[in-house]
Amino acid sequence: MKVLVVGGGGREHALVWKISQSPKVSKVYCAPGNAGISGQATIVSVKANDLNGLLDFALKEKIDLTVVGPEEPLTRGIVDLFESKGLVIFGASKRAAEIEGSKAFAKEMMKRYRIPSASYGVFEDREKAIDYIRKEGAPIVVKADGLAAGKGVILCKTVEEAIRSVDRMMVEKVFGEAGSRVVIEEYLVGEEASYLAFTDGKAILPLASSQDHKAVFDGDEGPNTGGMGAYSPAPVVTDEVNERIVERVLRPVIQGMGEEGRPYKGVIYAGLMIHNGYPKVLEFNARFGDPETQPVLMRMKGDIIPILEACINGGLSRCKIEWENMASVCVVMASKGYPGDYEKGKVIEGLKEVSRMENVFVFHAGTAFADGKVITSGGRVLGVTGLGTNISKAIERTYEAVKKISWEGVQYRTDIGQKALCWL
Repeated sequence: MKVLVVGGGGREHALVWKISQSPKVSKVYCAPGNAGISGQATIVSVKANDLNGLLDFALKEKIDLTVVGPEEPLTRGIVDLFESKGLVIFGASKRAAEIEGSKAFAKEMMKRYRIPSASYGVFEDREKAIDYIRKEGAPIVVKADGLAAGKGVILCKTVEEAIRSVDRMMVEKVFGEAGSRVVIEEYLVGEEASYLAFTDGKAILPLASSQDHKAVFDGDEGPNTGGMGAYSPAPVVTDEVNERIVERVLRPVIQGMGEEGRPYKGVIYAGLMIHNGYPKVLEFNARFGDPETQPVLMRMKGDIIPILEACINGGLSRCKIEWENMASVCVVMASKGYPGDYEKGKVIEGLKEVSRMENVFVFHAGTAFADGKVITSGGRVLGVTGLGTNISKAIERTYEAVKKISWEGVQYRTDIGQKALCWL
């Protein structure tokens, strides 16, 4: 079968890497892809948000299965469009993807179906938002309602910082229309975890647990990013916590979406805060997490294609996933200045040497080719991902690889996975 993967980041490289291993797959395409993805797939020069361009390509090439990585095409209705033309596509429909496209919608869903989450207010009026902040006090969380590439959540330590965040979103429009409505939330304490699960709208098949690192600097300091690294499994998700997540978070949301005429098929991501063994939802995403997908898929045994097909066609309850009894760590290497402005076009050294290392794979994100060399072309550039017999060994292996790669202005966190060590 011929498969098209939509997107060009580290998550999509991990999907291409896993899909290309399937005996059912004869050819993989990726649009728009990147320099690293070109090693496992044929690159298609169509942007991920060019829905009609992607449709034309899929029809012309008689693509058997399309797998969507990023949130934007999902929230804009790529699944509905492809299905209307008789194409098979993995991902959430436009109405289902609203759970990520609007944080206010997600909060209202959680309230209706009694899914544990932070107390909140939704505001389209700046003055009312500021009154709410003054009443609630700090610390407090300010979120742009719409899509903001993982950067629209501001953890504010003071009332002044929260008011400034509201002004940046609602007045200065730093996130465009995504910030014209804001969600202001209680600041939750605990340890974060990322939880991904496949679903066909009824059955739920969880993936291995993971933990993301959102802040740009060590010690969770600095502004939020799309994610600076992740590891799997996350020890904070014990067997007991795992059961609570499935029964109190995933089952109610999947059932609720179905009841509201928004049947959810594909993969759902719950960003969670776990405190004293009880999960509360920070956010829902309608797609694979980035960078969580990289370490999770490194640990996944077997063929992913039958699972993707079962999500689309039903029968997921008959599927199982086996996992490598190893830990995996992904460290994101980024451009200097990210998540703010950064320069592109820096030549990356050391990739060939790392490619010879066992139990390490470098997933590309913001990379391109120029004069036969791999150069930087984005904020998050590489996701260096390693396996180890335990989390400590996986951290060691991954950073051994990271230190062999360099370019002018590279930045990365040096503490990915450290929280897991506290559980040993």
